[in-house]
Amino acid sequence: MKIKRGDTVIVISGKDIGKKGKILTVLPKENRVIVEGVNILTKHQKSTGPMQQGGIIHQEGPIDASNVMYYCEKDKKGVRVGYKFLENGDKVRICKVCGEELD
Repeated sequence: MKIKRGDTVIVISGKDIGKKGKILTVLPKENRVIVEGVNILTKHQKSTGPMQQGGIIHQEGPIDASNVMYYCEKDKKGVRVGYKFLENGDKVRICKVCGEELD
């Protein structure tokens, strides 16, 4: 996957199209990501003891990684991510539009 935890992404399809947020979790085996403020699910949680209160909880659910694009602050839009090798042999991610290093 070309996106990592902590990246800012923009949703390009689905019910939350156009929303931006940070990636909280990456699930590479399922090819899914959890983005803050996107795909909010309602969970009814039962009280598990005297200290924890039950109720309705809103939390983010996973969405497919193909529905998000990396958001480049310089270009102010979603961009593709590529790779480049530096002179010392390190592999870094780059923005395909402006060529800026992301890592």
